[in-house]
Amino acid sequence: MSRFLLALAAAIAGSALLAIPARAQNAQAGQQVFRAQCGICHDVAPGKNRIGPTLFGIVGRKAGSEAGFTYSDGNKNSGVTWDETTLDKYLADPRATIPGTKMTYAGVKNEQQRKDLIAYLATLH
Repeated sequence: MSRFLLALAAAIAGSALLAIPARAQNAQAGQQVFRAQCGICHDVAPGKNRIGPTLFGIVGRKAGSEAGFTYSDGNKNSGVTWDETTLDKYLADPRATIPGTKMTYAGVKNEQQRKDLIAYLATLH
């Protein structure tokens, strides 16, 4: 193969990689999302419930199970265990994901912000 074709192939491959934005999760950015959108109702300290339950240890926890918080029947009976997939769906549209939830928040519509927020929540253990 000629040098020209090799250079052309490398340029095409390189430009294709540049066209794909980095979508890695960023827990530090997620902490900022938490502070701006979640912190008014939720705390991240163990056992510190507010208007909403503490989000400490949320990843891996069964929905509606934080001690000392009064959950809606929708949350208690949802059968959901919080992981990246269930949190992403819930955070996008809480009321559609768990009908009857007490959470009145409309959701985090920005996908990257949700990914970052979930990465942050995963650090809380």
